[in-house]
Amino acid sequence: MNAPLAERIRPKSLSDYISQQHLVGENGILTNHIKQGIIPSLILWGPPGIGKTTLANIIANESKRPFYTLSAISSGVKDVREVIEKAKKSNGLFTQKNPILFIDEIHRFSKSQQDSLLGAVERGWVTLIGATTENPSFEVIPALLSRCQVYILNAFDKNDMIALLNRAINEDEILSNKEINLKETDALLQVCGGDARKLLNIFELLVGAEETIEITNDLVLQKIQKNTARYDKTGEQHYDIVSAFIKSIRGSDPNAAVYWLARMIEGGEDVKFIARRLLISASEDIGNANPTALILANNTFQAVSVIGYPESRIILSQCAVYLANSPKSNASYLAIGNAQSLVKNTGDLSVPLHLRNAPTKLMKDLNYGAEYKYSHDYANNFVEQEFLPEEISGTKLYEPGNNNRENAFRDVMKNRWKNKYNY
Repeated sequence: MNAPLAERIRPKSLSDYISQQHLVGENGILTNHIKQGIIPSLILWGPPGIGKTTLANIIANESKRPFYTLSAISSGVKDVREVIEKAKKSNGLFTQKNPILFIDEIHRFSKSQQDSLLGAVERGWVTLIGATTENPSFEVIPALLSRCQVYILNAFDKNDMIALLNRAINEDEILSNKEINLKETDALLQVCGGDARKLLNIFELLVGAEETIEITNDLVLQKIQKNTARYDKTGEQHYDIVSAFIKSIRGSDPNAAVYWLARMIEGGEDVKFIARRLLISASEDIGNANPTALILANNTFQAVSVIGYPESRIILSQCAVYLANSPKSNASYLAIGNAQSLVKNTGDLSVPLHLRNAPTKLMKDLNYGAEYKYSHDYANNFVEQEFLPEEISGTKLYEPGNNNRENAFRDVMKNRWKNKYNY
């Protein structure tokens, strides 16, 4: 059976690699590393189908290093240790350069799995290359991240994708024997969303057994789009669906919320991404109308980080339904926006003297903190004093929402501050 088109035309050298010129161009960072023979441990971060695995293979080939690979989906701590032992034994047998250990989807590794890599990376037994579609700052433990360079790979643009198609037509052993005319490519490129692997898979499916074929937008829409998954974690559907999910929660519709949640789950969306969106919604859209919502959302994030699929779908559903049915308030969200605008417009206003810290005698002599009133020394732990710079005294930035809890806030502030903030 023939290998897939994406595999048949996989580039073997940096000169064959399309795109990512900031990394692999004539003066690219990785190009210079290879020329100097110094390959640091690194994380390749970018969307699916842009050649992270291919690039790792090329780095190993061109630097003449032994190459070991693990998939974070199917490998455990035991597998990591076994590969590290093999790498240690091969180190120096064929080359003086330490082996490369490539870990695909490293963001799926647990903390203990990532911890098991630290010693080997630190001692130079292996050079680690990790590939991830997720932000390494969130998904890679700090100790490991500090030992790696992070390089960002960009999604293929239109010119990259067309160049890839032309390479397939002209150089592939099978397609080069066919008569293929790329008359229109807009629909094909739109369906692929910058994913080169997806592009080549669909292109090969389009061409099929035809000896002569003309690629048009209508052909793509007719043959492919109806059968293409409608959820793409890196494309427009990704952002449209998560937008619909959050707006359904904001609009207090639990039925719509769980529907869009199911769309993300069935599309293979990362549980932490969904949980992060729930955390944001709990604060932005519910806020102090129901402070428990933020606690529940945070507990949801912690739970799905430990459990994963398939059970996480239950926890996510519980949280989404709870948030959708909670009273809503964006008062805190608006308040910080108002405050930031005020800061930008008024600059760095001086802190009032009575609010300043006075750790030294000189500062005390300058009356730092001299007239500050300690609230706990007064009835109901409150005494009226100024907490804003003089220039903006009395400025109201927080307007309580119209809900039971924040209406209670409003009554408290009216009682404490009288007419100062006009509540």
